[in-house]
Amino acid sequence: MQVAKDKVVTAKYVLKSVEGQVLDASSDDQPMTYLHGSGEILKGLETVLEGKVAGDQCSITLKADDAYGQPTEDLVQVVEKEMFSDMDDLAVGTVFHAETEEGVLEYEVVKIDGEKVTIDGNHPLAGEDLSFEIEITEVRDATSEELEHGHAHGEGCDHD
Repeated sequence: MQVAKDKVVTAKYVLKSVEGQVLDASSDDQPMTYLHGSGEILKGLETVLEGKVAGDQCSITLKADDAYGQPTEDLVQVVEKEMFSDMDDLAVGTVFHAETEEGVLEYEVVKIDGEKVTIDGNHPLAGEDLSFEIEITEVRDATSEELEHGHAHGEGCDHD
């Protein structure tokens, strides 16, 4: 069976910077599983994996624009420290989630200067070209429930 829209794909992967530093990797007991065509993985990866079958291996380098895009200044803000009054351990590197007009975004505290805190909502890999090594281990039809929910189910899925 080929990787195509509405197929559940299981794959092992290694994500590296273009300099060769390993940034992330699946483990043998926890491969990546996703619903192809649902936007769960980077669009550039979906395009490359289209038509592949179990056992296929590939290496791909995605330019930043095809991966997490370029960092945007709109996602960097300076806010008052008092906004974090409920956080006892506010420090540079603290990651938190905030409700925005675009939905829930992840932010990182990048600077604390007195009563001013600079936060950054850009993806940590924005602006980076990324290299992937991928091995497709399984391709199957999605269940009606997976199609309804828009993502693959299995280990780690917390649906009832």
